[in-house]
Amino acid sequence: MGGARDRGAQDRGARDRGARGYPAFAVRRGGRARGQSFWARAWADAVEDTWSEEEPLKKGRAFARTGRIGPIAVAPGRVSAEVHGGDTAHTTVLTLRELDDRQWELLWEKAADRPAVAEALLAGELPEDLLESAEDARLRLLPGHGDLEADCGCDTPDHPCPHTTALCYQLSWLLDKDPSLLLLLRGRELDEAAEELKSELLLRAMTDHASTTAAADDAHDTAADSGDTGGSEEPGGARPPRPRPVDTSAPGRDPVAAWAAAGAAARLPAPPPLPPAPATDDEPVTGIEADPLDRLVTDAAVRARGLLAYALGLAAEPARPLDLWRDTVRIAATHPDPRVPARLRESCGRPPEELDRAAAAWRTGGAAGLEVLERTWSPSAQETVRARAALAAGLEADEASGLDVRDNHWTLPERGLQLRLGRDGRWYPSRREADTWWPAGPPHGDPSDALMELVEG
Repeated sequence: MGGARDRGAQDRGARDRGARGYPAFAVRRGGRARGQSFWARAWADAVEDTWSEEEPLKKGRAFARTGRIGPIAVAPGRVSAEVHGGDTAHTTVLTLRELDDRQWELLWEKAADRPAVAEALLAGELPEDLLESAEDARLRLLPGHGDLEADCGCDTPDHPCPHTTALCYQLSWLLDKDPSLLLLLRGRELDEAAEELKSELLLRAMTDHASTTAAADDAHDTAADSGDTGGSEEPGGARPPRPRPVDTSAPGRDPVAAWAAAGAAARLPAPPPLPPAPATDDEPVTGIEADPLDRLVTDAAVRARGLLAYALGLAAEPARPLDLWRDTVRIAATHPDPRVPARLRESCGRPPEELDRAAAAWRTGGAAGLEVLERTWSPSAQETVRARAALAAGLEADEASGLDVRDNHWTLPERGLQLRLGRDGRWYPSRREADTWWPAGPPHGDPSDALMELVEG
């Protein structure tokens, strides 16, 4: 019993970590049951190779179009949905083995060998050639025999049952829109993957720099031993010592640790002594509850890392520091200690509701979400026409005619719903609460998808 409870807790932890929810697909009449993008087709091919019996696959393709599969939840190693069969409903679950940390390191090492793959991943895309990088690392991103399992509450004796294969085909539809779900299933969010790849690239850059410096030092030493100093000696014939870089190429070496080791080899002065410990362990260092120093140190480290990546030519120039108001909003939206937003409400110099609404916008869309909340702009006529056509497909005729369009705000007044078009081309949903528009969810690239989620929310 204890083991079962432990496994249940682990499953809940997996579902909570990075889990994403997607609305149920409507009935599809005709058309292909497999997704059409490269990753969607690759997923469907792999599933059909793993479960090669045609009859369950055929039934699954038919069931996927019926609209009887509820909202889909995707989390590391797990896909689940409630399936409606007749008068009953049950849960269908797919599980896929997650990669461990060492396997991810191997994958990023191989991805770093392919500049086009690394560039695409850092740009937030999932390149097709990542499959070849995975093969080089002897890893599988797509499902295969032994790591794709299914569990369904139905009484069908077939394995896999039609509900399981239907869920697989619907997942290929999700991959059409968001191929990064494949990484999530194996245990990594796309932004986590990009950060780990950056670390590998930074480590390589620093290693290359160290090797180049070592070669230059060796050449300098050889010239000095032969009497050819090139005029670099100091008066009296003494030559200043040159620091000798250390080998930072060990697999898995953290780039910050490697950089520190290189500094130690350059004979840096000893660090100053630590400050005395505070009088009591319970009192914050600054004397302020919810001590912000840990957060400030983390922010400084993140910005320093971005500047280092820019200096080494591995990333675009980091964004400029936020002004006081935006930084206040960011901290209020992201700080894990609830006492921090409470203190900011008291000290920010604005009404508390304004800070709460701005923090909600930041949580859904970051700096761009706050920009959409606070600033209005006028899209081009072409953008307006395209958006109106996309929204009309998801609205009844009377609703489409009642759509109020002003600048970048598209409003259904009678329903208290609004979409705001950001300058980044994404649509930000809002809902009216007590005569004030509040952010109501994450942005979407397609206005009809944003509206559907807003209506069903």
